[in-house]
Amino acid sequence: MRAVTLNSVPDAPVVADVPAPEPEAGEVLVKVAASSINGFDAATAAGYLQGAMEHRFPLVMGKDFAGTVEALGEGAEGFTVGQAVFGVVMKPFLGTGSLAQYVTVPAGYGIAPVPDGLSVPEAGALGLAGTAALNSLDTVAPAAGETVLISGATGGVGALAVQLAAARGVRVIATARPGAEAEFVTGLTDAEIHLVDHSGDLPAQVRALAPDGVDAVLHLAGDGVRLAGLLRPGGRLASTIGLTQEAVERADVTVHTIMSDPNPRTLTALAARAVSGALRVPVTATYPLEQAAQAFAAFGAGALGKLAVTCS
Repeated sequence: MRAVTLNSVPDAPVVADVPAPEPEAGEVLVKVAASSINGFDAATAAGYLQGAMEHRFPLVMGKDFAGTVEALGEGAEGFTVGQAVFGVVMKPFLGTGSLAQYVTVPAGYGIAPVPDGLSVPEAGALGLAGTAALNSLDTVAPAAGETVLISGATGGVGALAVQLAAARGVRVIATARPGAEAEFVTGLTDAEIHLVDHSGDLPAQVRALAPDGVDAVLHLAGDGVRLAGLLRPGGRLASTIGLTQEAVERADVTVHTIMSDPNPRTLTALAARAVSGALRVPVTATYPLEQAAQAFAAFGAGALGKLAVTCS
């Protein structure tokens, strides 16, 4: 099969021929129709995960997938051949990812049915970013009327988090530079979004909107320690990029390091919101698998929203 691979890290992803996987006991073999680029994939290629996870080379990249069930391993239950499914590859090692024509995943975790009304590109871009956004927001648990600063609002996770937060009646402050970034973020929802330019004096801009500090921060990009300084006493910060409580020299705020948990309930809930129109999967460009290198280049250059990859 064709797949996006790494032969070492750090290295640039290349599309190559590799053997198609076979489902082991309890696994589902999925014929992948669509995937997407995530920060996790870029971090893998950059070598940032060396020492944190086992790497099996040639390493097939990719976390998100949407497609159809091709075969079931022994004892795999809950799905049928030909069924449309989506989800996130969550194996304890790197090497059998979803930026490929086929992927295997456990039947009980990281996979859910694609409901009617959810397109394949949307399903293939929703799993990891949607889970990270929802887990982060649930962790800081803002009440209606509280103020949340979303740093990294123009990316896939941030664009979904902006929508999820606004739907809860939260006052959203989002980072975006003037121009295309600002238009993208304000166009995500009908709710009012207060924009701050992260390339300028971010603390001054946030303080102008929240003089006593914000109630919560979603740290999806940027300097987490500086962002924690913008919290009010008792504020909460959720970081998807590794910030810890120990790194923040404030005893009066709480820092949560987020590890995304794409369980079937979460995936199903996200898909239902997307189908209802309450959540828009912000796919801004789609690349064929053979042009995955261009997709990674666009991601690295700061592309807005989600970049989808068609795999078959």
